Amino acid sequence: MFRFLVVAASLIFASSVPAIDGAKPRAVLVTGASTGIGRQVTEHLAAQGWFVYAGARKPEDLEALGKIANVQAVRLDVTKPADIDAAVATITKAGRGLQALVNNAGIATVGTATETSPEEFDLVMQVNAYGPYRVTRAFAPLIIESKGRITTISSISGILSGRGLTVYSMSKHAVEAYGDSLAEQMTPLGVQVSLIEPGNFDSEIGKSAVARTGVDNRLANRSHYKKPIEVALAVQQALTEENPRRRYMVTPNQQEAEVTIRKQIEQLAQLNEGHAYTYDRDALVKMLDEALAKSRAGTTPNVAPAN
Repeated sequence: MFRFLVVAASLIFASSVPAIDGAKPRAVLVTGASTGIGRQVTEHLAAQGWFVYAGARKPEDLEALGKIANVQAVRLDVTKPADIDAAVATITKAGRGLQALVNNAGIATVGTATETSPEEFDLVMQVNAYGPYRVTRAFAPLIIESKGRITTISSISGILSGRGLTVYSMSKHAVEAYGDSLAEQMTPLGVQVSLIEPGNFDSEIGKSAVARTGVDNRLANRSHYKKPIEVALAVQQALTEENPRRRYMVTPNQQEAEVTIRKQIEQLAQLNEGHAYTYDRDALVKMLDEALAKSRAGTTPNVAPAN
C-alpha cells in the first residue's frame, strides 16, 4: 500500500513538470548530489523528466552521477568560488536556462558549544551557511530570468538546538533566516522560495563527519533510518506546486514532528513572557487560528514505504 502511494504521488507530480518550448525538460541544479538526500533528489527528479545538473566534488561521484539518464554531473564545491563560477558558465553555455535550484550540500559535526574547534566551526559554516549564499547569488540571474524556484535543504535542527549539535544547529538556523529573507527579495521578481526541514533519514552525513574529524559517535551510522524518498517528494512539491509553501517539514515519524512543533510553541511562549506587550491566551489562540487559516496543514502526499 505504501509503495502504491509513492508511485501514485510520483505520477501526479510528473504531470505537473512542464517542458520548455514544448520540447526541452525543465533544468534544475542540485548541489551535494553524490549521496543521501542529494542523490535521492537527483535520481527522483531525473526520473520525473527534469534535466538535472548534479553538483559533486569527487571524480568517482561525478562519474557515477553522469551515468544517470537526464543527469549531467558538474564539479561543484560550494566553498570554492572558482567551482561555482565554472558551473555557472557550464550551465549558461548549455542554453537550457535554469528553472530551479536545490541548495542541498551540507555537512554535520558533533560537539558542544565549548568543545567544537574553531576550524570545524568555520568549515561547517562555510558549507552549510555560506554555501547556499554563494550558489544562490551566482545563479540568481538565471533563476530570475526563468521566474523559477529556489529550494534549500534545511533541517529540523534549524528549529531544535541539541547540546551536542551546536554548530550544525547554528548553521541550519542561519539557513532558515536566509530562506525567509531571500523569499522577501525574490517573490516580487516572480521567484518562489522554499525551505525543506528533514528529520532523521538515511544518509552518509554522519559517516562523513567521522571520516573528517576522526571522532566516532552514535549518529554516524544512519542506515537504520528510512531512505529519504519523502524528502525528494517534498522537493518536487516545492518545485512544481503552483503556490509552494515556504516550509516543508518532512519527518520519518510523528515523534520527530511533535518535538519540533512543541519547540516552536515553547519559543512562542518564551517570546511572549513577562514584558509590556504580553498577549493573553485568547489573543494567542486567535493569532494561531489566523495562521492556520492561511496554511494547508495535512495536504502533503509525500509518503513512502517504511523501512
